[in-house]
Amino acid sequence: MSLLRRLPRLRFLLPAVFCSLAVASSAAAGPLPGTRPLTIDGDIASQLVDGVDRFLLREIEKSIERRAAHWQRDTSSPGQYDASMGPGRERLAHILGLRDARIPFDGPELVGTTAKPALVGRGDGYRVYVVRWPAFGDVHGEGLLLVPASAESVGDVVAIPDAGQTPEMIAGLAKGLPPESQFARRLAESGCRVLVPMLVDRQVEPRCGVRLTNREYLYRPAFELGRHLIGYELQKVLAGIDWFSRSHGDRPSRRSVFGFGEGGMLALCSAALDPRIDVACVSGYFASRQNLWQEPLDRNVFGLLERFGDAELAAMVAPRTLIVEAARGPQFAIPPGTGGGPGRLVTPELEEVRRELARARALTEGLQPAPRLALVESGDGVGSFGSAAALQAFLDALSPGAKLAALGKPPEQLRDSFDPAPRHQRQMHELDRHNQWLLAESPYVREEFFAKLDRTSLETFQKGIESCREYFYDEVIGRFEHELLPPNVRCRKAYDQPEWTGYEVVLDVFPDVIAYGILLLPKDVKPGERRPVVVCQHGLEGRPQQLVAGDHRAYHDLAAKLAERGFVTFAPQNLYLFGDRFRTLQRKANPIKRTLFSIIVPQHEQIVRWLATLPQVDPQRIGLYGLSYGGKTAMRVPPLVEGYCLSICSADFNDWIWKNASTRARHSYVWTGEYEIFEFDLGNTFNYAEMAALICPRPFMVERGHFDGVAPDERVAYEFAKVRHLYQAQLGIGDRCGIEWFVGPHTIHGQGTFEFLHRHLRWPEP
Repeated sequence: MSLLRRLPRLRFLLPAVFCSLAVASSAAAGPLPGTRPLTIDGDIASQLVDGVDRFLLREIEKSIERRAAHWQRDTSSPGQYDASMGPGRERLAHILGLRDARIPFDGPELVGTTAKPALVGRGDGYRVYVVRWPAFGDVHGEGLLLVPASAESVGDVVAIPDAGQTPEMIAGLAKGLPPESQFARRLAESGCRVLVPMLVDRQVEPRCGVRLTNREYLYRPAFELGRHLIGYELQKVLAGIDWFSRSHGDRPSRRSVFGFGEGGMLALCSAALDPRIDVACVSGYFASRQNLWQEPLDRNVFGLLERFGDAELAAMVAPRTLIVEAARGPQFAIPPGTGGGPGRLVTPELEEVRRELARARALTEGLQPAPRLALVESGDGVGSFGSAAALQAFLDALSPGAKLAALGKPPEQLRDSFDPAPRHQRQMHELDRHNQWLLAESPYVREEFFAKLDRTSLETFQKGIESCREYFYDEVIGRFEHELLPPNVRCRKAYDQPEWTGYEVVLDVFPDVIAYGILLLPKDVKPGERRPVVVCQHGLEGRPQQLVAGDHRAYHDLAAKLAERGFVTFAPQNLYLFGDRFRTLQRKANPIKRTLFSIIVPQHEQIVRWLATLPQVDPQRIGLYGLSYGGKTAMRVPPLVEGYCLSICSADFNDWIWKNASTRARHSYVWTGEYEIFEFDLGNTFNYAEMAALICPRPFMVERGHFDGVAPDERVAYEFAKVRHLYQAQLGIGDRCGIEWFVGPHTIHGQGTFEFLHRHLRWPEP
């Protein structure tokens, strides 16, 4: 049985939205038979968005208790416990984008010239070198290596600064930090060999009309391509751990990570992922992560809270040592209105740190010997990072008996001047180049993803596509397992035109989640007659009323014109309006492995089911026609809502992965304020041709204006050619697939598409 047929078969409820723009005197008119009066006042669309917001916040809160189902911790022995962490490590590596093989190397490369040698500093008992090392692909780590004079070091440390710091700052070679917090230098003074990678900074830069941090700029395409800036920087850290492991040969060695702020996040994740790391210290970062949606967008990890809070990551470090330093963290804010995702960094509350660490201890209860999960409180949780207490606890775990050296003189500077900007630019360039290489490779990856799909006949295709459909729902869109509520349909008459009558309709979907829209019923429907339905979906910041009246420049009264042709029409209110209010919904949905369409799909499912119950409607002839963001809906909803018998994508269809991931094309979303648009790992799974395959064998059409700024014609043609090849060449159903090109902008054209609707919904043209 198909995924769609397994969806709960309940009665339908529809969302109610916005005050009528139509005849005021109609407000007192009675509702449709079988419905209750709609009495909601105010802006129903705003209430719809608010309700989804409350729903998602509850789902985030519930994520903690739901995580237990994903774990089978075996505390019978340290070895068994570590083995039981395997599935969790695989999932964490997947969502952080650690997919590119790391490159082995014998040792970091010393970076210097005859004018500027690699040796750049000399301290009490150690030397400082400029180094780089291969990480993955053509990407390198760059930073400093602090080498103790003694042949036998206390241990090996990857010391990771915050994104707002340079390696030179924590090594004492640049201004910006008090000596007490220069933890790389202090560990080197205490006899450790210390590798310090640089991180991409948070500098905000203008980029084609928007202002983005450097981190968000790299995050956007990486996320679409199944990678993550966090994963890229983890690869550089773990490449250092690889080298530490090889450099000692068969001799035992102690490997460790110590990080602050962004570096603390990387230290925690690297230790959770890699059992070779014996000791980790996380400073100025540890918290519950329930407010991940409020942090900068480059920390957005799809599905993180489904299995992981910081407590779960800490439990993955066990039985090895984890030290958490509660200290004042980085302070940073990106306000709304810049074009980037709003976000902020604040110091975690001390009580929250304590609770999360206590939860980690509870998760490892029964493991013997008891893992060391230690908390060091610096100044009641708001003191300086890299405190003497934290460093000493770290050294104790790394090498029992090791002592924190007294703070000595700053290292001697051996270079006259240093500008970190060229190094940072190299790192940005390498990561951007890697993203663009992944983009170029993505068609081949998707081809491999679909390689097992048998297209030799329509029957084998339909059977094989079901597993792809399930993957699309579960891993791309994100599925809520809740059953749909009883419909509880409310409506009120809003329009009375010579050829049709219009009603505002609201349905319940989930607790606090409604569906809302406008139903237009032609007046010439005869008793017992059942008509086809066209669900007309608006675009970004749109309203259903704009598809009914006013001749909006994009919609041209689409729903009303189709009703005049005899179709029943329904114009739903979608979530994508009110700017940051709806974009924040995506931020809240992503950490629990959901998206905006995790709500929109059930809303449409309720709508279609309710429409199918109307005496004027033929349930076998319900189609979807969407423009712009509604075109995005037309690509994502029909694959998952069986009740749609066809789909028309207007003013949106194109090479979607290119549009989201290219840092070259002027059409790219990398350059826009639509920071919610990116969908994790889509580049490796479903471009628009693959989404169309999920709609197939149902009729599918594209409407394309030559002067539509969504994408150039050649990108639209390139992607549609793959759809046409599937329908016509492989499955022999080319009559069910079409595209209309017209000379015009981002708008409904309503000619070829109307003919398509009449033909495939079997309704005679007027």
